[in-house]
Amino acid sequence: MNKTAGEVCSTVSDSHRTVYEHFSPEQLISNGAKLHSVGRLDCDTEGLLLFTNDGKLSDFLTRPENKIEKTYFVRLKNLVTEHQQKEYSEQSELGLTLPPEKKSPEQKSSGAKITWLTQNECEITLTEGKFHEVKRIFRALGNEVIYLKRIKFAALELDENLETGKWRELSESEIIVLKSKSAQGL
Repeated sequence: MNKTAGEVCSTVSDSHRTVYEHFSPEQLISNGAKLHSVGRLDCDTEGLLLFTNDGKLSDFLTRPENKIEKTYFVRLKNLVTEHQQKEYSEQSELGLTLPPEKKSPEQKSSGAKITWLTQNECEITLTEGKFHEVKRIFRALGNEVIYLKRIKFAALELDENLETGKWRELSESEIIVLKSKSAQGL
């Protein structure tokens, strides 16, 4: 799915549309197994969201120790000079102390790789999935994320032809790639 901003990765919500409203009841349960998202995206985050009814695959892809990479496109509030970009990149690769937010206490992040596109746009790749992790990384660096979109999960890239708010089934080759990663790690 190319998740749209404003939707939550929950089966029920009082205030927002849920990503599950895009599926029919028959699609939500297949052969007795429930369809669920592989990890979550924040309500205001767009982009690549995977769904499966394969619990083992989902568990493998979301465990931090398996170091499955997730890449996000980020737009920042403040411009970042070339010197600051180098500092941001170096600090994020070493891991940062993330500021507390809502239900998450202050905590250490694993390293993340930043690739700069402009003075306020970059791509960041990480292997964890802590609560609001990308936003908290940039807050720890003294900036603010104003737009966030996941563009890659494991070896899968967001389908550029998939409109925001739409979904499609994975191809056989895409499924094989995900399952081969899982099989290598199990």
